[in-house]
Amino acid sequence: MVHNWGKLFLTGLLSVTVLAACGEGEEGSQEDNTEGEDTAQEETEQETENAGESEEEMMQVGATQIVEHPSLDAAYEGFKQGLADNGYTEGENIEYDLQNAQDDMNNAQTIANNFVADGVDLIFANSTPSAQSALQASSETPIVFTSVTDAVEAGLMDDPESPGELITGVMDLHPEAIDMTVEFIAENFPGSSVGLIYNSGEQNSVTQVEAVEAAMEGTDLEAETRSVSSSAEVQQAADSLVGDADLMYIVTDNTVVSALESVVSVAEEQDIPLVVSEPDSLQRGGFVTFGIDYHTIGHRAGEMAAEVLDGEKTPADIPAEHPEDMQLMINREAAEAQGVEIKEDWEEEAEFINE
Repeated sequence: MVHNWGKLFLTGLLSVTVLAACGEGEEGSQEDNTEGEDTAQEETEQETENAGESEEEMMQVGATQIVEHPSLDAAYEGFKQGLADNGYTEGENIEYDLQNAQDDMNNAQTIANNFVADGVDLIFANSTPSAQSALQASSETPIVFTSVTDAVEAGLMDDPESPGELITGVMDLHPEAIDMTVEFIAENFPGSSVGLIYNSGEQNSVTQVEAVEAAMEGTDLEAETRSVSSSAEVQQAADSLVGDADLMYIVTDNTVVSALESVVSVAEEQDIPLVVSEPDSLQRGGFVTFGIDYHTIGHRAGEMAAEVLDGEKTPADIPAEHPEDMQLMINREAAEAQGVEIKEDWEEEAEFINE
């Protein structure tokens, strides 16, 4: 009888031990699960925080361009390269939204208004009309421009050395470019009637044509002007200069440059020398230019934009600039096609393309 009670006692003791062990296992499991849940929650919160930080670091740049042509396209690529060289890599910490106004001021204003409404971090204005529209739209969005001929005449600022709170950039006309070009024409094509085609609705073009006419004073050159309002009118304007112009001089007018091939065809058919204002137009059929490199001025604008996006400076802290370098450049093939004989001193002074 005692023996049986002993068995019962041992059995009960074993049962209690097993239950206790199971209880400890369940408690340990619950603690492990709780720790795992806490860790997962912390990881999720960290991922969310990191995602938020990544989103905050992605800068948004709205790029507005009045029309598509090689010079402006080169300036845009230079702008992005300038930012990339200063730590802003497209797709990683900066995104671009390029909008083309198709040579329409109303479109340019709509683009600028939309960029401001979207809250972009900076507007890149590539041309005078684009910069004017951006400045009109913005009350606090910083603007960096290039491909602007004269920022003061365009009403963008009163003094390039002290730009406004919102806007700065790089102009595309060297201060001496027009004077040097007119001097070149007067020396090498004396007594010529010089055909000028421009869009009277572009302030930068009006400023340049007035500067050309002023530079002609005291020479034996005469200006023969034709005004257009769209690229579709450029061909007709060029045709109308035949018989009235001995030479054509195309300033950095976006409307005319976008349809430059129309002018080139007339120049070649009629043996009229075609003087242009930048290297891209030289590549497309002009015979001579005192030009600047649009990729270079775009790159400098990108460097300015990097300073603004870094928070180091505001546009007001960065003086607007003119191009630093200018070079006499000649397209030998175009010269031949337009009946121009290359002179010996040009061989020594100029940089030739298509060699």
